[in-house]
Amino acid sequence: MKADIHPEYFETSIKCACGNVVEVGSTKSDIRVEICSKCHPFFTGKQKLIDTAGRIERFRRKYAKFQNVAK
Repeated sequence: MKADIHPEYFETSIKCACGNVVEVGSTKSDIRVEICSKCHPFFTGKQKLIDTAGRIERFRRKYAKFQNVAK
């Protein structure tokens, strides 16, 4: 390995806006994030499914004839 070309490596903590703290190794000494796996809707299960203008129903009506032919 070459000497004096590698960045400094720190044991640091990632701090989320929700208060969660994760200890990691990084080249940055202090990391702050707005959202993490503890508060992200995908991981918490509080995700909202929005059906704008009945898109799912329109899809089902459009492709219903193909399902009937396949049976």
